[in-house]
Amino acid sequence: MDRVALRGLKARGHHGVFPKEREEGQTFIVDLVLGLDTRPAAAEDDLTRTVHYGIVAEEVVAVVEGEPVNLIETLAERIAQVCLKHEGVQEVEVCVHKPDAPITVPFDDVTVTITRSRV
Repeated sequence: MDRVALRGLKARGHHGVFPKEREEGQTFIVDLVLGLDTRPAAAEDDLTRTVHYGIVAEEVVAVVEGEPVNLIETLAERIAQVCLKHEGVQEVEVCVHKPDAPITVPFDDVTVTITRSRV
């Protein structure tokens, strides 16, 4: 299976369990790896035979900016389901970064990574 990756998609969301997270929001960063067969698109040099990653990026940002959830695990699942709606996408790896998580000790990042497939 071939891979198309989108790294560092940024959007502001209001996800989290604490009132301050819901009220003020924060930046979330999403990395995606889409699994699909790119051979038909490459053979014909045809965008309609592959996934349009620009559209996927817009849809993922809309999920992050949309309805708040408590957990980034839930957010990752919603993003995965949006990606799998694209016809050619057979598998997706979603990594959601929450670099401004409310943690009381120094840290660089918090991430949740999931892999989902049609099978």
